[in-house]
Amino acid sequence: MKTLKQWTLLASDSHSVTLLVDGQHHFCLYVLELALFRVAVRRHGKFSLDRTWCIAPQEDVPWEGRPRESLAGFSLPPFTLNEENGELIIATELLRVRIHQPLWLEWHVRQPGGEWRFLASDRPGSAFQLNAHGDGVTHYQRRLPDDRYYGLGEKAGDLLRNGKRYEMRNLDAMGYNAATTDPLYKHIPFTITCRGELSFGLFYDNLSNSWLDLGNELDNYHLPYRRWQAASGDIDYYLFAAESILEVTKTFVRLTGKTFFGPRWSLGYSGSTMHYTDAPDAQQQLLQFISLCRQHDIPCSSFQLSSGYSSINGKRYVFHWNKDKVPQPETMSEAFHQAGMRLAANIKPCLLQDHPRYQELKSRGLFIQDSESDAPERSAFWDDEGSHLDFTHPQAIAWWQENVTHQLLEKGIDATWNDNNEYEIWDDEARCHGFGRPTAIKHLRPVMPLLMMRASLEAQMRFAPQKRPYLISRSGCPGMQRYVQTWSGDNRTSWTTLRYNIRMGLGMSLSGLYNVGHDVGGFAGDRPDAELFVRWVQNGVMHPRFTIHSWNDDGTVNEPWMYPSVTPLIRQAIALRYRLMPYLYTLLWLAHSEDEPMLRPTFLDHQHDAQTFAECDEFLLGRDLLVASVVEPGVRSRRLWLPDNQAGWYDFWHGQWYGGGQWITLDAPLERVPLLVRAGAGLPQGQSDKKRELHLFPLVGSGTSEGLLFEDDGESWGYQQEEALWLCWTLRCEPAAIHLDFSWRGRFRPGWRQLDIKLPQAEQRALFIQGEAMPDRQNACFRLP
Repeated sequence: MKTLKQWTLLASDSHSVTLLVDGQHHFCLYVLELALFRVAVRRHGKFSLDRTWCIAPQEDVPWEGRPRESLAGFSLPPFTLNEENGELIIATELLRVRIHQPLWLEWHVRQPGGEWRFLASDRPGSAFQLNAHGDGVTHYQRRLPDDRYYGLGEKAGDLLRNGKRYEMRNLDAMGYNAATTDPLYKHIPFTITCRGELSFGLFYDNLSNSWLDLGNELDNYHLPYRRWQAASGDIDYYLFAAESILEVTKTFVRLTGKTFFGPRWSLGYSGSTMHYTDAPDAQQQLLQFISLCRQHDIPCSSFQLSSGYSSINGKRYVFHWNKDKVPQPETMSEAFHQAGMRLAANIKPCLLQDHPRYQELKSRGLFIQDSESDAPERSAFWDDEGSHLDFTHPQAIAWWQENVTHQLLEKGIDATWNDNNEYEIWDDEARCHGFGRPTAIKHLRPVMPLLMMRASLEAQMRFAPQKRPYLISRSGCPGMQRYVQTWSGDNRTSWTTLRYNIRMGLGMSLSGLYNVGHDVGGFAGDRPDAELFVRWVQNGVMHPRFTIHSWNDDGTVNEPWMYPSVTPLIRQAIALRYRLMPYLYTLLWLAHSEDEPMLRPTFLDHQHDAQTFAECDEFLLGRDLLVASVVEPGVRSRRLWLPDNQAGWYDFWHGQWYGGGQWITLDAPLERVPLLVRAGAGLPQGQSDKKRELHLFPLVGSGTSEGLLFEDDGESWGYQQEEALWLCWTLRCEPAAIHLDFSWRGRFRPGWRQLDIKLPQAEQRALFIQGEAMPDRQNACFRLP
């Protein structure tokens, strides 16, 4: 590696400053927002890859990518440029950077009082490095003793990333260890740094294989440092300061694209298992699932068809229906629809070499090509070799969308499950079409699943333009939240997985992937025992994605009724999921409209409370519901820390109030896990579209709080034309009275017209709704005009 050292000012304009480094490289600093800057190095004056698919501050990127030089979507505020003692200082009202000689950067953020405070700096000396003879780039920053590092998306182990080295290389990590395995499925080179009251985000817009060292490495010749290194591509990163960790996460979402607002049914229980579609009588097995749901009184909103429906002799062939297993896909789809369930079908972007349509696509040049011949590149895939579709080729996109339409949607399939899309192509120079500009796969691996899911999305939108689509993808990169729901891949059944999947979900959520979940019960390994299964379901229903899925090594199937002795407990947990659906759906709306995370570590809303930063098994669903999952066998009580929120917390089950900022121990019998609700909150609930309740948890003393219930038809785009209901409430608490007032907007009127108001049993204060006293508090309600 060659260290970048001496620089001179080359040019500046109203939005950027460019340095000439060592007489040959361009070092560019862009001022995008008051507290968001971008740093990019153009090797010999140009980028290795002059496009990006991750940056989407206002609208989606073009199919062929966003030009790296584009500044569209940013406010581009004014800044000052000054020189002091041969160094440059670039500053907005909120953020400034000093460019030292030799080259390294030092960042300061302006505090509310007006003073500048140190935020971050590069490692003095050897901050930026380029491989002098080809690919490879490195960036070093200082690592301070009280820094706390979070982010990196889907990573094993603790939520705190300090002291570890991580690799970004998308892999199909079947049966991974949730505490240790690295790398995994997704490529999210984004970190959050928290130091006391200071927080900032750092995103490297480079999707080649890379490594982030956050304190594992030491060097006697340098102060403690952190390191990002990429095998190829460019140094191109975004640094942004914010008042809190929450604002850092929200800024990252605004940078890479807003969360897609899927249909309400996508939040219901989704059944799945490899066993059904692998069975020789797959259609009968699938139809039997409908009957078993009815028999056991288990509500279910959708079912995910594993890839066995596409099999030939045990291998998978995308868009091929095995008519021996599934002789009548249209009839099967209709049966699911009549039962109120949608279907999502598994599809894969790699065609095995004996796929019935392989030669057709080969002749048309729609595969990624071998680096040293005119043949398609071949990689290991499903116990054979196959070639990956090139989603940077417009004809490959069209072929994919045609088959999504004709082979799935026209047969009654409602959604696509984009799977096995890690693009494990290890010929780094394998050639992609690049929308007419040939590009090596080493730059584009995580882009391929991003374009795959976008192709599927657009096919679904064209087929059913009045309905919001639902898609799932396992692999991807920043920006995938614009299209899909995701999950933590093929986990292994164990109590350890249950515990660390919680942390993985929170890590994804901190990194901009809000609509996430896990394979409940464990995908690989032996089946879970009854206790583990119950605890996993109880945890799973509190995640945005709730799917029971399995490919158990012992041939068993994870199903809600797999253990008759605990089926009532499973039914109870799933019923709670549907009871909370109005709350969950409002959270999905807020994720889309306000960039609010659905899953939240407790420190996200209580950063002032040092204890919330300790590793724990609790999390928040929205800002109001605290979930204390049980992740150890035999446990029937749960000790947890209540974040210091000044207002306190209520026990969801019993209504008892607890002050925040203390340890408490709650009963955790097998039939439930502890749930607590933030004092001042209201949880909208209701099992059906014809009934709604608002459960209020008033402030114990005086104060005011607010809340929102979002309602629409659950699947159309009507909300964009005000065909939705935004019902807002203000809860004003006084020593002797509680005042509840509503306001609303939108033309949509739901099936319910009466909102029943519920208070904790011990609450005795007088209740006023819209200024009117409620003498019968047991039957208090608000009627929607």
